[in-house]
Amino acid sequence: MNRILSALLLTLLVTVSNMQAQPITAGQHTRVETIYGPIEGYQDGSIFTFKGIRYAKSERFMPPQAPDKFTELRQCKVYGPQAPQNESLRWNDQNSQTDYGFGNQFVTEPMDEQGCLVLNVWTPSINDQKRRSVFVWIHGGGYTGGSCHDLPCYEGRALAEAGDIVVVSLNHRLNILGYADLTGLGGKYAQSVNLGMQDIVKALEWVRDNIDRFGGNPAEVTIGGQSGGGGKVSTLLAMPSAKGLFKRAIVQSGSTLRQALPEQTRPFGIAFAQELGQPATAQADFSRYTYDELNYAVSRMSQRGIRSGFSPVVDGTILPQHPFEPASPISKDVPMLIGTDFNEFTFDISRDMTWTEAEAAVRQRQGERADQYIAAFKKAYPKAEPKEMTYVDTGFRAGAVRQAAAKAAQGGAPAYLYLFTWKPESNALGASHGMELPFMLHNVSLQREMTGASSAAYKFEKLISNIWIAFIKTGNPNVKGIPNWEPYNDETGITMILDNRCEVRQHHDRELMQMSRSIW
Repeated sequence: MNRILSALLLTLLVTVSNMQAQPITAGQHTRVETIYGPIEGYQDGSIFTFKGIRYAKSERFMPPQAPDKFTELRQCKVYGPQAPQNESLRWNDQNSQTDYGFGNQFVTEPMDEQGCLVLNVWTPSINDQKRRSVFVWIHGGGYTGGSCHDLPCYEGRALAEAGDIVVVSLNHRLNILGYADLTGLGGKYAQSVNLGMQDIVKALEWVRDNIDRFGGNPAEVTIGGQSGGGGKVSTLLAMPSAKGLFKRAIVQSGSTLRQALPEQTRPFGIAFAQELGQPATAQADFSRYTYDELNYAVSRMSQRGIRSGFSPVVDGTILPQHPFEPASPISKDVPMLIGTDFNEFTFDISRDMTWTEAEAAVRQRQGERADQYIAAFKKAYPKAEPKEMTYVDTGFRAGAVRQAAAKAAQGGAPAYLYLFTWKPESNALGASHGMELPFMLHNVSLQREMTGASSAAYKFEKLISNIWIAFIKTGNPNVKGIPNWEPYNDETGITMILDNRCEVRQHHDRELMQMSRSIW
């Protein structure tokens, strides 16, 4: 109970910190009758907030089902549980997965296998009959960790207010519970694959069936995600069950072209059953084991060289093909916004270098192709400082370019490609993995350690969040303050550089990308 009260207190303090002090109220005017039953949230200034709404239920290793209906009023004012995960994979401890150390260290939602299928809604109104665009945010953390509240900037209130849109975030099953492939056991396990992705589809179905009661338009839904969330968005674009549940898609530093194949994943499921002393058939029973016991079994298998690699699987039914090799026809008419950060997983760019030092570092990494790499970098970024050559990302960027090219090759809806190069003046993070998050979510003030919260940062926040809002509402990211942004195609190779001064570049780093490989 103390944990829940602490969570509620921090939630109220955090949301108020992003606005002028206003009372937070609840009562009859914050109640909504969902198709499953009545819930009550609270009003935070001009935004109605509902947290921890159950969108599905599930049994272990089974596909999700619609939640039970209820008649008694449910309080939805506190974030719900997050999916079980190893402590080392939780972004909100002091050893953050992304090495930010900026995660929410004051409160951690409890982990609950049965209760983690929850979502949150922020909306400007529930009574004005207006049908607003909807943005569904899918958290990162790969397919093994994270939650919809593990970074302070994931709070959806500010973006809902800035854009007059409805913002939704969600949790879903992760790691072994969400991405183990047990289909090799047959029988009742025939659909025990891609469970985390099936959860997300169930959340999108909840949005389709309920969001009009929160002032949203179910026909105007945009899905978006960063890092692993971008991988999940990429995968949803190739899932038949997700078709028609969203109109637009945003992939940030997570462009995924391929997923695992059954021949790689089914042997693990069979070995996993055997490791626990269960038959490698549909008679296997995993219900009596704790989550920790399941993890210990995976650890023992790993020590013997049996790798799990939890991720979506091209099983032929739930995911019929690789998401973008080629781009799935299922999402041909879905516009995309795709991009990466300039240096992604380099988190300390403080050391100055001479060109001699930088070139020596590149030669140590690149070996005999170092001269080609150096020439390609200088051609791509002729005004760059020497040290930038040692931390420029090529893997995530290469995946994004290839995804945009695959999308363009369909001849359907457009793909707009960006490269986020803005760097905070107050620390050495640079344009690292996730640096765009506080800006596009309009929450610079909630990640002050990360952004510096300078006047320049707040000015840039308005521009970047406007770009995202424009795309969420129209499928076109062009706004006042940036050059004309045309869709990507292989001939022009247009990338919008997002910085204090935005500019359009055309195939500026093609040679550099040809020397790299896609991370995702």
